[in-house]
Amino acid sequence: MTLCFKVVIPARYASTRLPGKPLLNIAGKPMIAHVCEKAQQSGAEEVVVATDDERIMQTVSDLGIRTIMTRPDHQSGTERIAEVAELCGWSGDDIIVNVQGDEPLILPEIIQELAAVLADQQQSGIATMAAKISDFEEIFNPNAVKVVLNKDGYALYFSRAPIPWDRDGFAQEDRRGSGKMAYYRHIGMYAYTVDFLKRYCQWEPSVLETVESLEQLRILWQGEAIKVKVVDKAPAAGVDTAEDLLRVEESILCNRTT
Repeated sequence: MTLCFKVVIPARYASTRLPGKPLLNIAGKPMIAHVCEKAQQSGAEEVVVATDDERIMQTVSDLGIRTIMTRPDHQSGTERIAEVAELCGWSGDDIIVNVQGDEPLILPEIIQELAAVLADQQQSGIATMAAKISDFEEIFNPNAVKVVLNKDGYALYFSRAPIPWDRDGFAQEDRRGSGKMAYYRHIGMYAYTVDFLKRYCQWEPSVLETVESLEQLRILWQGEAIKVKVVDKAPAAGVDTAEDLLRVEESILCNRTT
């Protein structure tokens, strides 16, 4: 059976640390162009950029890629993608992979793999990824979102706190843990069905979501399942700072010469 899915790339111009981030030059092309190329290489039947800025829309249109101007009042990229699905008239069981517009190093095979994870199960309308934490200090880093899974690979909870709490292991002086189980860091990539997106947009933010500042907790609050694929290695980090921009450009230029 052929895997059919679409990719939507939310791309906003506003950025506190890097204004106009999607249009910043990386190795001779705007960042958004690199992301679009990776999305096209994933095997997606359609790639759409969702933006609220005319400059981004014009740049992407010049690349020959479909662009949709979305409302500026969305609270999350998920809501922006839901608007795109509605405007495009996609079917309820269509699968959409959310690829962030600031991830020019995203691997095409990762995009396809996430779509396949969602397509290969029936319990959930959303799938995401996680990777095993190898750096012990990362367990206690609130910027690293942890996820606990059930026996079938569905999320029990996401948190910025170290979960599960190793009562005996963390009570030791070095807090190194007992080693009884693995810890997983959530990777913020999602695949959804259109029907799921419609439901999501009807839900109010939950208390858990507000306290932890994690929008995926709205889904668990509503009693819906989230399928989590554990991968061997997290995808390369996106661009948030000027230092990230240099790191990504160096990686792209290095790959061109090898």
